[in-house]
Amino acid sequence: MKRLLHPLLLLLARATEKELVLYIEYLKKENRTLRSKLPKRITVTRAERAELVKLGVRLGSAIKELITIVHPRTFARWVREHKTKKKPRKRGRPRKPEEIRKLIIDMAKETGWGYRRILGELKKLRIHNISRSTIARILQEHGFDPGPKRGEGTWHEFVQRHIKTLWASDFFTTKVWTLRGPVIYYVLFFLHVDTRRVHIAGMTPNPDGKWMAQQARNMSMVFGDEPEEYRPTHIVRDRDSKFSEQFCSILESDNIEFRPIPPRSPNMNPFAEVWVQRTKHEVLNHFMVFGEKHLRHILKEWLAYYHTARPHQGLGNVPITGVLPPPEPLESFRLEDVERQSRLGGLLKHYARKAA
Repeated sequence: MKRLLHPLLLLLARATEKELVLYIEYLKKENRTLRSKLPKRITVTRAERAELVKLGVRLGSAIKELITIVHPRTFARWVREHKTKKKPRKRGRPRKPEEIRKLIIDMAKETGWGYRRILGELKKLRIHNISRSTIARILQEHGFDPGPKRGEGTWHEFVQRHIKTLWASDFFTTKVWTLRGPVIYYVLFFLHVDTRRVHIAGMTPNPDGKWMAQQARNMSMVFGDEPEEYRPTHIVRDRDSKFSEQFCSILESDNIEFRPIPPRSPNMNPFAEVWVQRTKHEVLNHFMVFGEKHLRHILKEWLAYYHTARPHQGLGNVPITGVLPPPEPLESFRLEDVERQSRLGGLLKHYARKAA
């Protein structure tokens, strides 16, 4: 059967006055013992505080002898706050206005300044009632180093700073069937990071130093035909030994600096890695390649589609050429004006308006 009364209440209800005194003495001693095992200061929630006040006010002045969780004066303040419904006073200094905190974080994000430099900017804005330690604490709370940014900044900042003249280079491999059996071909390509344009420099089953040097000379001429704003100043590459010293020195003579990424960190050359994945997933994985001529044809068709027809999410879902016809009202649309076009035997599909 469900209990209607707690056993302790039954015990107290049946006890004599003398027994109640003994019970209270025991409970006080037990409470002091338990209290000695706890930290000196115990934090209670607002709901717990309300319950203690509700029960404690019934005891009157006797609460001074019983209460141990806080000092009696603290309990008296609780009672006053409960009666006036005043919110408990927050400990410590009040937080700075949120707008100032946001301004400090924005300065750190946009400039990389340390807390001293930010303090100077705030003074220029006639904000004087904030200390260096407060700025440092606000920066730390939001994950910023209070000290100023050193060196060249993050890899992302480097990419954004040089994106117009930044190129990436890498290899990918594919199996080519020949009369002598399967051969692994190495394809060397360069990708312009800003526009995502790709130039395939060459392909060979044996990318030795002599072949690589010739590709460097060829690319030097290709880069010379680029518009001045897109001519490379930096090329990102991995630490593959095929990027020989001679290969690098030929392009460095054109004032191009190579930026080798750390070992086993392909995420630092993401544009090249993504292009390789797309090339294999969307094209090469669907073919058995028979000979170098066949491989060149496949990659030529793929690049034509990639550059002129395929929308790119990183470019706002438009083709690399950026050429789109002006929009028309929906009322003028006719389904019969749309035709499907394809390359590589229907593998690569896209849609276009029929020529008028």
